[in-house]
Amino acid sequence: MMISDFELLAEKVAKLAELTHALRNENAGLRNEVTLLTSQNHDLQQRMQQAHARVSALLTQLPAEIANDEEAA
Repeated sequence: MMISDFELLAEKVAKLAELTHALRNENAGLRNEVTLLTSQNHDLQQRMQQAHARVSALLTQLPAEIANDEEAA
């Protein structure tokens, strides 16, 4: 009876170790994914800021161009 209890306990400990290892691997993969997505997000934010700056610059030029066209006509 006692030997089977120890065997059962050993099996549970082995399964727990296996699950712990699997969770560590999954956690490492998720950390890598978070790092990649954070980097991509940063890049996209920079691109959005650059696009915003270009559009703003174009909008400030637009009224001047319209006024120049009206004066020429």
